[in-house]
Amino acid sequence: MGFEIEMKLPTLVAAALSTAFALPAFAAPASPPETFPGAPGVITLSGKCAKLVVAKFDATKGCKNELASVTLANGVVTFIFTSDGKALGFQGDGSGIKPASNGNARLPLSLVTTGVGNKMTGEVKVAGFCTFGNPYAGKPIAIECTAESKDSSFTGSFRTGGKLVKKGK
Repeated sequence: MGFEIEMKLPTLVAAALSTAFALPAFAAPASPPETFPGAPGVITLSGKCAKLVVAKFDATKGCKNELASVTLANGVVTFIFTSDGKALGFQGDGSGIKPASNGNARLPLSLVTTGVGNKMTGEVKVAGFCTFGNPYAGKPIAIECTAESKDSSFTGSFRTGGKLVKKGK
């Protein structure tokens, strides 16, 4: 009986040591996964503008195959579509982003902004949302925005090719 205890003790110590060295605390820290839309700055996604409609005007044909995601220091997030030199931004408070179906997230919208070139000069109060996936996952995602004001409706749909994104400041 004493022999069994002596045999079990070294086995238990060896098992405990091998478990201790296998704990994640001893592993090299992993870098945190990239989140989208992420920290303040500009992210440019390449892919295909599938749809861009303002009221009854369909701007899809001239829609650029890039989409900008701008996050301001105050947490406001804007997805900007461009068509024929004009810009249409779907804007909302990033703190309101909630999980949606299929691993996507949903941003509630409060404004649609408009502009020419890099200057956003107009804004319209809206209700709506953008649903989007995480482009850092390395697979194609969709960003789909729909919003309505008291006078108009706005729709934007963009699909990435699954390539990494370009970050700017």
